[in-house]
This record gives sequence, C-alpha cells and structure tokens, in this order.
Amino acid sequence: MIGRIPVLDVRPLVDCGRRPAKAVAGETFQVTATVFREGHEAVAANAVLRDPSGRPGPWTPMRELAPGTDRWGADVTPDSEGHWTYTVEAWSDPVTTWRRHAQIKIPAGIDTALVLAEGAELYERAAWGVPKRDGREAVLAAADALRDESRPAAARLAAALAPEATAALARHPLRELVTAARPLPLVVERRRALFGSWYELFPRSEGARFEPAEPAKATKATRRGSTGKTPDHLQGQGHRGRVVSGTFRTAAERLPAVAAMGFDVVYLPPVHPIGTTHRKGPNNSLSPGANDVGVPWAIGSAEGGHDAVHPELGTLDDFDHFVETARTLRMEIALDFALQCSPDHPWVKKHPEWFHHRTDGTIAYAENPPKKYQDIYPIAFDKDLQGLVAETLRILRFWMDHGVRIFRVDNPHTKPVIFWEKVIADINGTDPDVIFLAEAFTRPAMMHALATVGFQQSYTYFTWRNTRHELTEYVTELAGEAASYMRPNFFVNTPDILPGYLQDGGRPAFEARAVLAATLSPSWGMYAGYELCENTPVRAGSEEYLNSEKYEIRPRDWESAEREGRSLAPLITSLNRIRRRHPALQQLRDVHFHAADNDALIVYSKRSGSNIVLVVVNLDPHHTQEATVSLDMPQLGLAWHETVPVRDELTGHTYHWGRNFYVRLEPGVAPAHIVVLRPSPPTGGSPTP
Repeated sequence: MIGRIPVLDVRPLVDCGRRPAKAVAGETFQVTATVFREGHEAVAANAVLRDPSGRPGPWTPMRELAPGTDRWGADVTPDSEGHWTYTVEAWSDPVTTWRRHAQIKIPAGIDTALVLAEGAELYERAAWGVPKRDGREAVLAAADALRDESRPAAARLAAALAPEATAALARHPLRELVTAARPLPLVVERRRALFGSWYELFPRSEGARFEPAEPAKATKATRRGSTGKTPDHLQGQGHRGRVVSGTFRTAAERLPAVAAMGFDVVYLPPVHPIGTTHRKGPNNSLSPGANDVGVPWAIGSAEGGHDAVHPELGTLDDFDHFVETARTLRMEIALDFALQCSPDHPWVKKHPEWFHHRTDGTIAYAENPPKKYQDIYPIAFDKDLQGLVAETLRILRFWMDHGVRIFRVDNPHTKPVIFWEKVIADINGTDPDVIFLAEAFTRPAMMHALATVGFQQSYTYFTWRNTRHELTEYVTELAGEAASYMRPNFFVNTPDILPGYLQDGGRPAFEARAVLAATLSPSWGMYAGYELCENTPVRAGSEEYLNSEKYEIRPRDWESAEREGRSLAPLITSLNRIRRRHPALQQLRDVHFHAADNDALIVYSKRSGSNIVLVVVNLDPHHTQEATVSLDMPQLGLAWHETVPVRDELTGHTYHWGRNFYVRLEPGVAPAHIVVLRPSPPTGGSPTP
C-alpha cells in the first residue's frame, strides 16, 4: 500500500529487498528513492540508517539529484560492522512551500498581510522543534519579524529568509505527513572484504631444490632450477635427479619479500595430500613419472583429505608457523577451498553417494570441454545435501581454528547456489569476519547470484577486458548498482590463465595490467611469477602456461631477477604503497572516466572526500601513444577554467593540468600517470604536501 507521501523505488535494492545490500565499515554509499506528492506542495526526504542495536544514525538529508526528476539521494556511511537497516523518510515541507509562495506574492503585492501572518504562525510552530542550543531563538526572531507591522513587507520577508533561521530549520525541519518506506537490510563487513592486495604462491615451489642422483656432486648452480623438472642447463649432460618440494617452513622465508611488496593477503592453492590415481604429469600429460608431484586440486589420498596437509609440505604445526609468520608481517592467509576429490580421497569409499556414477558403475571425472580432469571427481549434491553442508562446515571450521579467515572457493558455480547460501550463512552467523572469494569465471547471472547469497568477493572478467571501451563499460557496471552486493577482485593472472595480452605484450603489458588492476579495483591480485613477466604458453592460442606450476614444482630465482632488474617488484611495491596512501583507490563506487582523443589511452579518476586520484594508462604495450585529455572538471570538484598542480605518485614529478592537457606515454619507460590533484593553496600559502 502506498504511503501518504509516495516513496518509491528505494535503492540499493538486492533481490527485491529479500537479501541485504553490502558495505564495509566506513564505506560511503548512496541511498536513492523517488519522492513526490500531489499538487504543488514542497516535499523533502532523508535517509535513515539504523545500527545493529536499532539506534538511528545522524540526520542525513536527501537532495533532488536532477531538478524535475523526483529522484532523491543521500550519501550514508555506516561506521561499524553488523546487520543494519536503511530506509527513506519523506514528508510535506510547509516551510519551503511558504517561502516559495511568499517570494512570489509579497513582491507582487498579492495577499501580503495574510501571507506574512501565515508565515509567522508557521515559523513559531517550527521553532519548538528546534533545540534551544541549535538556533531556536533565530527562528522565533524570524516569526517576530514577520509580525512586525512597523517594518516594510520586504524587510519582514528578508528577516524570515535570514541565514541563521534558514540553517536552523534545515537541521530541524518542520515535517508533516511523514511517510517511511519499509526498512531494507544492510550487512556491514570488515574492511578486507572490500580492500586488499592478494599474492598467490605454491608453498611446494618456495625453497624447493634440485637433488641430483649423485648428491655429492650437487652445487649451488644445480639447486637453482627454472621449473620443476631437471634444470635446462643439466639436461642432456647425463645428470639425473629430482626436485625436492619446498615446505611451509621454507615458504615462510619468502613471506618478508611478499610483505615488502605491500601485499595484504597470501593465497595458497590446496595444501592437502594429492592422489596418485590418474595423476597428471608436466603440462597436463597422462603419463607422469615416478617423481611427478601431481595437481594440488586432486585432493585426497591414503594420507588424508581436506582436513590434512601434504606430508611433503610438513605438519599442521608447520602450517601454523606459516600463518603466524604472515600475521607478524601484517598479512592474512587465504586458503583454497576446492570441493572435489581425487579418486583416492577417503570420501570415495566412505560416501559413494556424494559422487556421480555412470551406467557402467564408474565415477565420472571432472570435465570442462575440451579440458578433461581425469584425476578429479566432482561432487554430486542432490542425494545428501545436508550431509555435504555439515562436512563442509566441519572442514572450514577446522581451518578457521588454524588461523584461516579467508577462503578462495574453487569453481563455486559448479555447485548449487543454495549450498553456498547455507554454508556461508552458518559460518558468518558465528564468525562474520570470515571472507569468501568466488572463483567463478562464468555467466553473469551465476556470478551475481553467488554474490547475493553471501560471497564477499568475486573474480571477474577483467582478465579479458583490454580495450578502452571494454574496460570503461565493465568497470562502470561493477561500480554501479552491482557494487551494492558484488565486490570485484581484479587478478591479473592465475595458474589457469595466462591472457593473450600478456603473451603478446611483454613487460610493458605486465606493467599496464598491474596499474589497471591496482587502481580500478579496491581488491586486486597476482599469481607468483607475474613480477618476472612469465608469459610462455604451452602452445599458440592457449592460455595455459608452459611447464605450469599446477603440474610440477617451479622454483624461481627471485634474488637474481631483482639484482638484474628483471623483476617488476619495484613497480608493484609502488602501486601497493599508493593504494594504502590514498582512500580514493580503496573504494569501488566512485569512478569516473574522462575523454582522450586516442583510444589507446584510458583516463579515469577516483574520489573519496577531498582525496582525488587521476590515472592515465597506455593500453598499447608496443607503441608510444600520445593524446589530448579532456577532463570532466565538475567530477573533480573543480571549475571548468581552473588549473591545478598534480603530483605523479609513480615518478614524483609535478605538473599543472587544467581542463585540457597533453600526455605522452612510452612502453617500458612510463606505463602510466597516477596523479593526485592538489588544489591551489590560499593566497600567500604553500602547496598541500
């Protein structure tokens, strides 16, 4: 049933209000609604937040977003975690109505005495709703002035419109026919659900070493391999041996370098025992050798399942040490949760009803045509959904007890949405700080559904958005209404995905994509080896890496790469430092794209309060590109004619940019400008530091 003052189409609105909109503590978002009434009487509205205890927040007046549209909006900021609500209150605004009429009638001499008398009565009534300490006397003085027949009518009206009275009534308006929309749910989560820099590594590769068949002849050189097989410089020389896996302890030695690059989250692929049945060899071959280590996602063996660690990685105590080392470096651990099994997993015998059986009695392995995963059994959910939920909760809570508060969920789109709804609701019901990232490169409807039922973050199509048009369109979509329930995490690469752009573009392509991911999305991530610009595919046209780390141990010589200047670590460190320094890059919803007369350059700004960051990126990794940029100055809080000093956070250079300016970006020299707008100081002052 519609209210006395219609309040329609309140947004954000998730699943018709059946599910909560999302925010993090301290995040600002806009509440909007359509508000109007019959006739010509003035209306007004405000947004009301109620915290988890039910207490209303501070007064948040709404404004009409565009004159004549009846669409109103207000920015609100929940300041603590928990389950909130938001609504819109609308009312008839008699003071504004009177002012409009009075400013027309009194100068025209129409019903002057009556209009002034009505105003005096209205102001006197309104004054009693204004606290004494907050301007009541100014409103009463305006009422007295309206009654003062010794003064000209124009002077009496001017007194009623005085700034003091106007400000007091803006803070405490006289509201009639108050109508509230139904409250809508809002879940406010911890800040890591929105903002963070992720780094993925395989513990078995960190600290791995080559062990020759004749250990006595091992040298420092033989211990440094570029892949998990016999190092190239030893092949064909009669040397034989194997690569010995790194452990949680050796991987912990890599963490200070990861922290130094500014990462907040270290993401681990599955760390559980790996099956031997149909084990894959290098480059996904079906004929593994005796020393081939298998795919971490082929989970389970006689040594245990999802609640065990691979013996070659160490023990649970070693895992705890790894988690604690990360914590002391102010990083969190994200653990892969892959709900699938190798043929050797204990579940296969204990719970055969959890798997798809073919007519010949065999269990169906996983497929994503043309890809085949003979070493992995997917789960069948419909015969025992309740049992699978219970076991999943047990496993997740097991790892939570070992310090894991973030789970990257493998292929959630191949499991029922209702399953995730039950699991995440149970976990977040007792542990609201636990974060789930959906690795769902799939259809938009499924990605959005997973977000609405509880996933705090999602992988996205960013990996395949390369042109200015593609990036502009996609980021605008993510930062729009979708931002109220789906938070993106822009991974520049994964063990599964080596994008063609990186294969073809070399180091400049790696630089450009890192800048884009780190500045367009509040959460971004990279898989180890990105900083070394690893970009060799297994074959032309494939997004699979040659000698993929999924199938073999891949030691890397980090020290030599940095010493020889081959590593992107300095750029990545700068990007993460810039992100931490500027709140504008820590939010999703306020991004604006600006014009440039060259499609090879993309220009965008992000704004949080007075913090404004402007980014220009060359999308062409092969050629120098130049353009004239035309800024939308009001979006930057500037007048069209202004020229302001800007500081490039990558180089430290300062420029003076106005509405139009020229840029030139050369691949390998300057991948981008990331500038902070610095308003002109007051006369006689100095620039803002």
